[in-house]
Amino acid sequence: MRHITPERLEELRPLLDRLRVLDGLAEKRPGGFSLKSRAFLHFHEDPAGLFADVRLDGAEFTRMRVSDPAEQDALVAAVEAALP
Repeated sequence: MRHITPERLEELRPLLDRLRVLDGLAEKRPGGFSLKSRAFLHFHEDPAGLFADVRLDGAEFTRMRVSDPAEQDALVAAVEAALP
């Protein structure tokens, strides 16, 4: 699984727009978000789809599929719940 390409990241623009307005998140590079100066969320792609790696528990990354709107809604809800 590789980090997402700019072309595939563009497919996630509506999701990125939703994440960009959340208090506490800072987008350090396109599609790469930090929380309190620590890497928090980034994206990957592979033949199985698009995925986000997010630190929901503050320690380890959790991989979540974000290929469709329902999966994207689940990611946003999980991120909102993880924010202080």
